[in-house]
Amino acid sequence: MLEELVVHNYALIDELNLQFTRGLNILTGETGAGKSILIGALGLLAGLKADVDSIRSGRDELMVSGIVNVQRIPEALSLLKEHGIEPEGGSIIIRRAVKKNGRSSIFIQSLPVTQKVLRELSRLLFDLHGQHEHQSLLEVENHRKLLDRYGGLEAAASSFQSSYTGLIRLRERYSTLLANEKEQLREIDLLKFSIKEIGEASLKIGEEEELEKEQRIMVNHEKLFRSLEEVYISISENRGGTAADLNRARQALSEALEIDKGLEGRQKQLDNIYYELEDLTEGIRSYRAGIEFDPRRLEVVEERLAVIKRLQKKYAPGIEEILRHGRLCEEKLERIENREEEKASLAKAVAEIEIEVKQKAKELSASRKSAAAVLQGKVEEELQQLGMPKAHFKVEVHERRNKEGKLIYTQTGKDHVEFLITPNPGEPFKKLVQIASGGEISRVMLAIKSVLAESDHVSSLIFDEVDAGIGGEIALSVGRHLKGLSASKQILCITHLATIAAQADNHIKVEKILHSGRAIVCVEGVKGESRREEIARMLAGDKSGETSLRHADELLRKYSL
Repeated sequence: MLEELVVHNYALIDELNLQFTRGLNILTGETGAGKSILIGALGLLAGLKADVDSIRSGRDELMVSGIVNVQRIPEALSLLKEHGIEPEGGSIIIRRAVKKNGRSSIFIQSLPVTQKVLRELSRLLFDLHGQHEHQSLLEVENHRKLLDRYGGLEAAASSFQSSYTGLIRLRERYSTLLANEKEQLREIDLLKFSIKEIGEASLKIGEEEELEKEQRIMVNHEKLFRSLEEVYISISENRGGTAADLNRARQALSEALEIDKGLEGRQKQLDNIYYELEDLTEGIRSYRAGIEFDPRRLEVVEERLAVIKRLQKKYAPGIEEILRHGRLCEEKLERIENREEEKASLAKAVAEIEIEVKQKAKELSASRKSAAAVLQGKVEEELQQLGMPKAHFKVEVHERRNKEGKLIYTQTGKDHVEFLITPNPGEPFKKLVQIASGGEISRVMLAIKSVLAESDHVSSLIFDEVDAGIGGEIALSVGRHLKGLSASKQILCITHLATIAAQADNHIKVEKILHSGRAIVCVEGVKGESRREEIARMLAGDKSGETSLRHADELLRKYSL
C-alpha cells in the first residue's frame, strides 16, 4: 500500500507531499489542474521510463519518492530479500531522481537498484490503469497465475511443478549417461585390457630386484668364478693359504700357553678367527661349486624383466604401483558397469514420472478450464454493470504444441492461458493490450480486478480514466465497484464524477495556481465544508450554489459511512 508520495520539480510541481490511506483515495480537480501529472510521478515510482523533459523548467533535477507498506505482499518481501533490502516497520522508501544531463538514480531504502529491479518490484505493488505500460493484467504470463489463484489451483500447480522439475533432472542425468556411452564403451575396453594384461603378468612385489640380481650373476659368471677361486686359494688351508698360516700360529701359541697360562684368552681369540675363516672357506667353496651358466635360464630371466619394464613404462614405475593400478582399473570398471544398471533404473524412473507428469497436467488443465468458465462468466456480469453490455470476455485455456503438433510441457503445465475480450458485437476476440480506449480498458480492468480481488496480490490499483465517457447509472455502478474493490485493495482514482468522488475514504483536491508568475500544481486533502464545495463544483461547476450544495449534501449523506 502506498502511504506517502513526495514530488519535487516534476512538470508543474514545485514541491508537494501527498498522504494516502487504505480504501478509496479519490483525486479531483478542474480539467488541466494537473491530476494526470501526479499519475506520471507515480509512474516513475513504478519503474516507467524517465524523461528529462519532465523536469520543471529552471530546475536541474526532479525527485519522486514514496513510502510503501509491503508487509502483506509475500512476493515483494521475497524479491526484496533476494536483493538484500530490509523493510523497516513493514515499509520501504522508494526514491528516484532524474537530472537534466539524463543521468538518473534509483534507491530502495538506502540501496541503489536498477530500473529493472524497480519494475519487477513495482509490478507486485501497483497496477496503473489508463496507460498500457504498467498493467499486470496486460502481461499474458500473469493470466495463468491469476486463474490458478482464482480457482484455488495453486497447490495443484505447485505439485505439478515439483513433479516436472524432478522429471527434468532425471532426464538430464539420463541424457548425460547416454551422451557418454560411446566414450564409456572405449574406456571399458581399455580397462579390461589393462586388467587382463596386469593379471596375466602375475607380478610379485620384489620380483624385479631378484631377477636383476640373477641376471647380473649369470651375465658375469666367469668373472665371478675366477674371483671366488682366487679368494678360495688365498684362504684355503689345503693350498697353503691363510688358513694354513693361522693353524701353524695356533700350534705355536698352544706351546706358549704351556709356559704362560695368561695367554689363554689370546688362544681363544685365535681359535675363533681360525674357525670363522674355516667357515668362510667352506662357504666360498660351496658357493663356487654352485655357480653354473644356463643360457636358457638367462633368456627366461631377461624375457621376464622385459615384461616388467614394458608394464612399468605403460602403467607405473614400480611393481607395487602397477598392481595398485590394476586394482583401480577393476574398481573403475565395476563403477562403469554399474552405470548400466543406473541407466536402466533411470530409464524406468523417467518413464514412471512422465506418466505422473502427464496425468497431473491433464487434471490441472481440466480444473483450469472449469475455473475459466466460471471466471469469464463473472467478468462479463461485471462488464454489463460497468456500461459494456455487449462485451464478451474469454479465458482461453489451450494446449501448447510445437510445429509438429507435439504437446509442450513446462513447469506450469501444458496450458497456455490468456484473457481475451471483444468489446463490441461482431468483432473478434482481442488481447487486452489491443483495447484502444483508456476509459474502456480501465473499466475492463476494474471488472476483472473486482472478480479477482482476493486472488490478485497487487495491493494498490491506480485508475486514471475509469469514468471516461460514462454517466448516470453506469457511473454509479463504477463507483460501487471501486468502493467494493477498496475493501481489499488500496484504490487511487482520478475522477470527474461527483457520484464516484462522494464515495471516497480519502478525498484529495488538485488545482493549478499562479505563484510568483508561474503555474504550480497544489494538492489538498478536503474534508467537511471544503469537500462539500468540491462535490458541488463537480456536480454543477458552482461550488457555492444552493442547488449544487444541496445535491452534494445528498450524495455525501448517501455514501458516508
